[in-house]
Amino acid sequence: MEVKKINFLKSYSSILLLLGGITVGSIFGLVFKEKVEVIKPIGDIFLNLLFTAIIPLIFFTIASSIASLERTEKLGKLFVVMITVFLSTVLISGMVMIIAVYIFPIHQNVIISKVPLENIQSGSIGDQIAQLLTVNDFFELLSRKSMLALIIFSFLIGFASLQSGEKGNAFRSFLDSGNEVMKQLLNMIMKLAPIGLGAYFAYQVGVFGPQLFGIYAKPLGVYYGACVFYFFVFFSLYAFVAGGKRAFKVFWTNNITSSLTAVGTCSSIATIPANLDAAEKMGIPKHVRNLVIPLGAPLHKDGSSMSSILKITFLFAMFGKDFTSPSTILLALGITVIVSIVEGGIPNGGYIGEVLAITVYGLPMEQALPVAMILGTLVDPIATLLNANGDVISSMLVSRFAEKTKW
Repeated sequence: MEVKKINFLKSYSSILLLLGGITVGSIFGLVFKEKVEVIKPIGDIFLNLLFTAIIPLIFFTIASSIASLERTEKLGKLFVVMITVFLSTVLISGMVMIIAVYIFPIHQNVIISKVPLENIQSGSIGDQIAQLLTVNDFFELLSRKSMLALIIFSFLIGFASLQSGEKGNAFRSFLDSGNEVMKQLLNMIMKLAPIGLGAYFAYQVGVFGPQLFGIYAKPLGVYYGACVFYFFVFFSLYAFVAGGKRAFKVFWTNNITSSLTAVGTCSSIATIPANLDAAEKMGIPKHVRNLVIPLGAPLHKDGSSMSSILKITFLFAMFGKDFTSPSTILLALGITVIVSIVEGGIPNGGYIGEVLAITVYGLPMEQALPVAMILGTLVDPIATLLNANGDVISSMLVSRFAEKTKW
């Protein structure tokens, strides 16, 4: 009995500490409200350390994973399966949200709030695509704002290493070594997670909690309800598809830390280390998890797909437009796929997607964007939960279909 107790504490100590920090932080937020803003810098320090380490982690995990593949055919197969899984789950999540807003329609008057807007860069579509996929100087790759460009560069480096044959052995060893060093660094940073996330939760509960009521209550209720349903029902279904009852058990017993990290940081990118650790415990092959999870963070977002549908239906109700026509629904699904790709994996990184949706439907930007931004902020925690966990479950599916993994 004593041995079992020790093993339990050893296995779940990090989770218990994380839960303890979050619980204490939430209580502080409820009790002291706006006064907890004084401890927000503690959470910011933790997040800054995490974000600083994320950039080299992304580079080394993707580049080393691709460089270690035995043949290019395997890489091509992995990519085809991965893209198929990404698109399928994004579209399914979008359709679940469409059904939810039809069952619980959003019909209410919306008071337009004035909030500060970000400066949106103008330019042709071609220029915007070029800025999204590439940068014009190497040092700009070191910013998380250039995450997609960094991922493409990491992929090219890995592929070039793969093509270099024996002459590239030393560089491939460097990539593997760098990957291991960055994993250890992140393990050190995550030791601060209970304190850092506790402070961040205290700030969120104390400052932003009251905004969850009022005119946004119904759309938020519909969204959170649909997300909880999708999280438990569809993720369980995906796990069964990936490997039956064993995969179901493996997934739900190893995604706790990553789920709490996603909700606490509201960042898919910040959750990558926890996701990689969870995927390793789940028995997902190294080259699969090191490819799917870092790529999924900026490119695959079930939660953002659902929030995109919510924002569109909310804005349609606000401006008295009809959301029932097939062409409107198909266009909305297309926008969700694009939004899932263009949104960054950082907190509140969905403004580009919101601008895209508003522009496509011809809605007045000055009135529609503030509402979409507020909704995006309020749904961010659970949206990130689906985004981050969606990457883990996708890696299970990719492992099942590409590698025939069995649990």
